[in-house]
Amino acid sequence: MNTIDAPAPFGDATGGLLGLSQRVPPSNLQAEQALLGALLANNKAYERVSEFLAPEHFADPVHGRVFRAIQRRIEAGQLADVVTLRAEFEHSGLLDEVGGPAYLAQLLSAMIGIINAGEYGRLVHDCWLRRQLVDVGEEVVNRAFGAEPELDAKQQLEAAEQRLFDLAKDGGSEGGFVTFERALTDAVLAAERAFSTPGGVSGLSSGLRDLDSKTGGLHSSDLLILAGRPGMGKTALATKIAFGAAQALVREAQEKGADTLPRGTVAIFSLEMSADQLATRLLSEASRISGDKIRRGDISQRDFDRFVEVSRELSTLPLVIDDTPAITISALRTRCRRLKRTRGLELVVVDYLQLMRPAAGTRPESRVLEISMITQGLKAIAKELAVPVIALSQLSRAVESREDKRPQLSDLRESGSIEQDADMVMFVYRDEYYEAQRAPKQVGHESEEKFQDALNQWQHRMEQVHNKADLIIAKQRHGPTGTIALFFEAEFTRFGDLDVQHQGHDGY
Repeated sequence: MNTIDAPAPFGDATGGLLGLSQRVPPSNLQAEQALLGALLANNKAYERVSEFLAPEHFADPVHGRVFRAIQRRIEAGQLADVVTLRAEFEHSGLLDEVGGPAYLAQLLSAMIGIINAGEYGRLVHDCWLRRQLVDVGEEVVNRAFGAEPELDAKQQLEAAEQRLFDLAKDGGSEGGFVTFERALTDAVLAAERAFSTPGGVSGLSSGLRDLDSKTGGLHSSDLLILAGRPGMGKTALATKIAFGAAQALVREAQEKGADTLPRGTVAIFSLEMSADQLATRLLSEASRISGDKIRRGDISQRDFDRFVEVSRELSTLPLVIDDTPAITISALRTRCRRLKRTRGLELVVVDYLQLMRPAAGTRPESRVLEISMITQGLKAIAKELAVPVIALSQLSRAVESREDKRPQLSDLRESGSIEQDADMVMFVYRDEYYEAQRAPKQVGHESEEKFQDALNQWQHRMEQVHNKADLIIAKQRHGPTGTIALFFEAEFTRFGDLDVQHQGHDGY
């Protein structure tokens, strides 16, 4: 078996470009032979390539088969040399397929130096990456010419971005150890931020005092799931948190100087509501004017002036909204990357994940697998961009069939993947919503007196739960679980901190 020359240049003698089919895929068989020879001569050389090199990275499938055999023996604590590999291939009947005993000996003679094994491995890996890029390019060209007519041009762009992202994530960069000294330094810096910040908040403030106290704020690289049944106020709570985070960024910038800009923005991906509907809700909450009245124009001149004044104040917040329906995880990733690069990014809110689609060009076998791909993608975005990601989620109808309506982790739709990938799972729950449906009816009571007793008891229960909500932290990877009492105004769909002593709430 002979090595091949380096790939031909892209241009011919006349200066024209050769066709894609005439080019030899990038490979370096000499490096592959030298690497295998080094590994056979000294198994310790395997440590220099084991972290990033795999059998499929070899251009010659025979070399890949030999590397797999070396890999298997070394990782099993056995010797891998010409003698042991010959015996293994003879036993499996594959000796002729790998060139026979003569080729194994030839590999050993191809070794130039054990010390160069790492460099040979990187050359092999680099050629594999180039071949993958060629494959991606061919796939993009074929799709553009109509190989998959069901994908329009934008979807093809997303599919290409997803392929490139996967290639960069899985093969483009090598992981590595972080020294314990560096890890300790980062931990001390985080503790110092918490110590020097009022309330002990080391992350980005959520705008809710008790939530920050329980979690230390919103932390970078975390995926937070906020779930609840319809009518519980998931979107209202998520926008409250986004609003509070944007305000915290403004306050932080003002403390550094009047002309200092916020270090980043808060991005809301609203798949269910349009941008203007979401803006109206924010205005309603901040101005304390009913959103229903705003939509109907049933407001006084004073209310309208207040509305305009608050809108001017809100316009300065570092808050952006993307209301693309059924956005794919690859498109969301691209837009977050662009925002991070151009304006900075500190928080991502997705409302809600069941309305998202997986990357264009992928066809999950089931809904569970599809949700798993989406949650894994959101977690990858959080880690890659070092920002907290809050994703809203629906709960299954199993809640409604129970006497106790408080949600549990098992109520999450496709709960396995969501619960597994999330760093924190929170449920928003309002007793008032369900208690209102239990109002006693006069029909069915034996007497007026018994009906009045039932009515009085129901009114007493309604008074106890009026304007109250619970935020249940069912999972927190880095802290305790528990329930946080919140204030909720149904008229303005507005959450705030609950003042237990005065039954009041903190304003915006």
